[in-house]
Amino acid sequence: MKFMKLGTRPDSFYTEAATRTVLSDVPGNIVICIDNFSFLLHKFQLLPKCGLLQHLCPDLGDSNIATIELHDVPGGAEAFELCAKFCYGMTISISAHNLVPALCAAKFLRMTEAVEKGNLVLKLESFLHSCILVGWKDSIITLQSTVKLPDWSENLGIVRKCIDSIVEKILTPHSKVSWSYTYTRPGYTKKNNQSVPKDWWTEDLSDLDIELFRCIILAVRSTYILPPQLIGEALHVYACRWLPDSANVKPSETKISQSKEDMEKSRQILEKIVGMIPSDRGSVSVGFLLRLLNIANYLAVSSMTKTEIIRRSSLQFEEARVSDLLFPSQSTSNTHFYDVDSVVAVLECLRALWRRQYSGASENSHFLRYIQKVGKLVDSYLRVVVMDINMPVSKVIQLVEALPDIARPNHDDLYKAINMYLKEHPDLSKADKKRLCRILDCQKLSSEVRAHAVKNERLPLRTVVQVLFFDQEKGSKVTSFTPTAKQLISVEKQATITSDNHGKLKPEIDSSVDKEVRERKTFSESSERDGHRTKRADVKLPLEREMKDDKSELDVKSVKSCRTREIGKDNKFLSKSDSKKLVPRGSRSDHGGEQRQVKR
Repeated sequence: MKFMKLGTRPDSFYTEAATRTVLSDVPGNIVICIDNFSFLLHKFQLLPKCGLLQHLCPDLGDSNIATIELHDVPGGAEAFELCAKFCYGMTISISAHNLVPALCAAKFLRMTEAVEKGNLVLKLESFLHSCILVGWKDSIITLQSTVKLPDWSENLGIVRKCIDSIVEKILTPHSKVSWSYTYTRPGYTKKNNQSVPKDWWTEDLSDLDIELFRCIILAVRSTYILPPQLIGEALHVYACRWLPDSANVKPSETKISQSKEDMEKSRQILEKIVGMIPSDRGSVSVGFLLRLLNIANYLAVSSMTKTEIIRRSSLQFEEARVSDLLFPSQSTSNTHFYDVDSVVAVLECLRALWRRQYSGASENSHFLRYIQKVGKLVDSYLRVVVMDINMPVSKVIQLVEALPDIARPNHDDLYKAINMYLKEHPDLSKADKKRLCRILDCQKLSSEVRAHAVKNERLPLRTVVQVLFFDQEKGSKVTSFTPTAKQLISVEKQATITSDNHGKLKPEIDSSVDKEVRERKTFSESSERDGHRTKRADVKLPLEREMKDDKSELDVKSVKSCRTREIGKDNKFLSKSDSKKLVPRGSRSDHGGEQRQVKR
């Protein structure tokens, strides 16, 4: 940082009875009042160099004490004291921190060359052009100091000169950068990296006020020299510096952690940052956009700003990682931790955007690749959020249905997410289980997943029926003891409802649950030990057509009998070699003792 020293006499200002005065044998004869401060000084020292004081106090030889009020002097009492010390010839130090108020006060007091040669204004302007504007950090510090005196700084051209100097250095090829800068990226050391990074200027620029920062960014963008990614990086660094970290603040702590003024300032910064994002795709990462969306919810910004963030996020959503989506909910009404609503909003915007751009989106190969990549991302995200014990079923369903069907060529990952949700929510009602499993397309399950689903005790029995339908249709290995769909539905009804002596229907609670578990294990174990393949022409056969094959299949009682004989066997998945083993070709009925031949 550059300094300029003026004057040679020692500083002899001191405070006496709330008044700043000078140690001197000559009593003071002029009082300058500035706000709550008073200065008792000497006319013969001040008036020769201050044109304003000459105008207000023309009689230099008058011995009476003159009182002048200068409440509107720029920079206040501190800046006036610098000018007064210069008039006394005392040593003063000028740097980038106090140059602006000193220059504005000197201009206000008319300490120009027209009043006296070698006056303060000329010296300060020379220091500004020869030292301050030549340096990088000095220019930024000086520009930031203009925030306190915006009108004076603008009228004197200080703001424009500083901005031009900063923009010129930003546009300098990074290989020619010779001045010092701040760069604290993790893992970066100047000793190990001889070359200057392309974004060397972003951290120092983040020290500026948002309006000054915006002026520089717009000036740099108008030249079309730097790539949009560098502009986006500067916005990212500035946001990390000034915006709150909403991931570590609970909604209930908002009023405690930030005052209304701080919230309003952060809100303005966020809205201006969103407005400065280049329109080029990829200028900022989707992770940064999603973080802005979460902060926007935290700060309750305008709906226009939220809509723009959501739109930009949807255009790059396939680039996101699961960690980019795991931000906390900022709604005080939500009991669950993760902000699923924001992710759903981005997905719905993505779906609507592609629907408008591609009339035949399902036949567009680019869209298919894009939407299927998004589908895998969402399913991976689902497997994380379902672990939240407070996550409602409706949010999971809403998240799944936000994407079109073509986004998931198979439902294996979706099945895993649903299974994890059922595992983490054992008290889920039967109705909610059915609602959740209804979004699962059994036709899109692989044979391994179908084998697991058949013996999954967490799934509703109706879902297991559907899995067995498509398992048989696709020619999977099923046992001779695998019942027909009609028999499974009959078992489900019998396990749920029984009739009492008066003909009224009543639920059978304990026995039905046990019966369902026993029967499901029987079906799965039988399915694993049989090498027979059954193919159906149509999944949704009419009930009458199914009844034609009832004579060749076991009834439900036979299934239960098999369950009794097989219940002690291992319930693990059989290997391919095990599935080829022969099973008994027949068994005796408990009632007739007849030998039945099992169709192979």
